[in-house]
Amino acid sequence: MDDDLQQRLPALKAQLGRVILGKDEALDHVLVALLSANHLLLEDVPGVGKTTLAKALARSFDGHFRRVQFTPDLLPTDILGSAVYNPRDGSFSFQEGPVFTHVLLADEINRASPRTQSALLEAMSEGQVSSDGATRPLPSPFLVVATQNPVAYHGTYPLPEAQLDRFGLRLSLGYPGAEEEVDVVFSQAERHPVDTLEPVLSAGDVLALQALVRKVRVERRLGRYVVALAEATRRHPSIQLGCSPRGTLMLVHAAQARAFVSGRDFVTPEDVKAEAVPVLAHRLGLETKARYAGVSKEEIVRDLLASVPIGI
Repeated sequence: MDDDLQQRLPALKAQLGRVILGKDEALDHVLVALLSANHLLLEDVPGVGKTTLAKALARSFDGHFRRVQFTPDLLPTDILGSAVYNPRDGSFSFQEGPVFTHVLLADEINRASPRTQSALLEAMSEGQVSSDGATRPLPSPFLVVATQNPVAYHGTYPLPEAQLDRFGLRLSLGYPGAEEEVDVVFSQAERHPVDTLEPVLSAGDVLALQALVRKVRVERRLGRYVVALAEATRRHPSIQLGCSPRGTLMLVHAAQARAFVSGRDFVTPEDVKAEAVPVLAHRLGLETKARYAGVSKEEIVRDLLASVPIGI
């Protein structure tokens, strides 16, 4: 059964690759996010396939899927749900919001107000919603796939640090290559490829895979290496806010998923290095001078990967 589940992963990646062309490395990170139970943030300019990738992932996963288009006037109750009055008997009943699903697509999340953005915090970290004096569990597995445009774009609100820290990975797709863009043109001549996708995994399959990923062995020396990377971000002169312990844990889980996708039951330093940038960079806060000087958080993480020893 375990081998059968693992053998479906190439089919899942191939299906996503029919929709997002020429982005193999990004698709590997998407699989890592799903298998490590890490929420995913897709940040890029409009029109490069962020929403399409989120839809394709949801269609490949046979669970409930809901989409919320974040706008400046969106309220927390529009996401979480609220008590609805029944005039027949004078009672109130809770109406579940779109967050009660397996895969939630939070489209253009940084167009909503910080108050509405923060409404997802409890759901993302604990898999539950507290409302009207009651705590309601969310379906399991629960995955938030959020898209956002760069902060420099008009009408956006930067995500709070606490919110960013809940996302396991942040990806940027970038523009496709010239030949891939030609393929995109012709692949959508009759219908969109995402409309042809069929589920490859069930909700139970995803939970089973996530459990297997947690059993992937991590040597203590690699645990020390991950902690050393996190500590290096906290001491870096250009960084005001370093990696949190939550980020350290998410990097370990992502490395386990990377090893699992590669067909191994143990983590290597290469697994940690492959996931370090998408896991760590977005949760770092730059010093003011570094921010105005255009210092890249991704480059800082790459420099640390080159300078921090793995140890024994």
